[in-house]
Amino acid sequence: MRVLIFGGAGFIGSNVAEFYAKKDAEITIFDNLSRKGTIANLKYLQKKFKEKIRFIHGDVRIKNDLNKLNSILPKIDFVVHLAAQVAVTTSITNPEEDFEINARGTFNVLEKVRQIKEKSGNNPVFIYSSTNKVYGGMEDLIIVDRGEEYDYKDLPNGIKENRLLDFHSPYGCSKGTGDQYVRDYARIYGLNTVVMRQSCIYGKRQFGVEDQGWVAWFVIANNLGKPITIYGDGKQIRDVLWVEDLINAYELARQNIKISRGKCYNVGGGSRNKMSLLQLIEKLEKNNKFEKSFDDWRPGDQKVCIMDISKAKSELGWEPTVSPEEGVKMLNDWVKENIEEIKEFFPN
Repeated sequence: MRVLIFGGAGFIGSNVAEFYAKKDAEITIFDNLSRKGTIANLKYLQKKFKEKIRFIHGDVRIKNDLNKLNSILPKIDFVVHLAAQVAVTTSITNPEEDFEINARGTFNVLEKVRQIKEKSGNNPVFIYSSTNKVYGGMEDLIIVDRGEEYDYKDLPNGIKENRLLDFHSPYGCSKGTGDQYVRDYARIYGLNTVVMRQSCIYGKRQFGVEDQGWVAWFVIANNLGKPITIYGDGKQIRDVLWVEDLINAYELARQNIKISRGKCYNVGGGSRNKMSLLQLIEKLEKNNKFEKSFDDWRPGDQKVCIMDISKAKSELGWEPTVSPEEGVKMLNDWVKENIEEIKEFFPN
């Protein structure tokens, strides 16, 4: 199998590359290496898998860069689109760049795949990494305070895919634009596209920072003795998902493309795998205490976001296998094992 990963040197992308390289797939990574840790992730993949990894330096905003794929795409079986600007805070600071990467970049990628399909007939399965932010602030839902966490009053299993879309923040708008374009290209142009609306993904090779990747950031900060800031009261809760469980969802969508084609799936930890900031801090402080402070809520932050994942379970046979306790321990072990490499990205 031949796999093309846009953003393949990032956190999720490098894990996708490793997953399929272990299955003897030929991997092409398309990445501009702008994000912290991407060069380290690429070197890791190239060292471990050697000739199975092909790297193309490119930016999804630049059509000439995408033209580098003209000879490759007619032979590609599976496309995973992960190239993105990933932080709400950055999107607020620089909404134009956020739009160019997430909205126009996704459009450019779709157009390239469509053009190659029309010329060569090749129609690879195309997975798009969307986000729970397409559902917005969900201000209409009743939220209850359960002590260390908030929760939905009337949605024990979380929010479903048929919930009204309400793009909140420039990031929500740009990712939501891509979400809907990807879905519609299945209807209008016959592409084999699938949208994955992802919740809080965490795992190995994630160089999380304060603005994005909070589980990894807290684990890294705890091991490096760095102070953390909690925006809001720390009771905000997410359904967290170990990265390999996410990739299993990708693979099941690929295998079942006759069912998944043109559809959107919530892919998160679900109601059984939820965790608040305070609960994660409590787990980590069994080892090292944090120096922590509190600040105002950030724009676009949801008190609760828990995904109802029953559609992916019923249609694809998918569900999470790694609990937050197991996942945090594995991530913490990875950070400890790679602490010298990680220090390079988090100087004093």
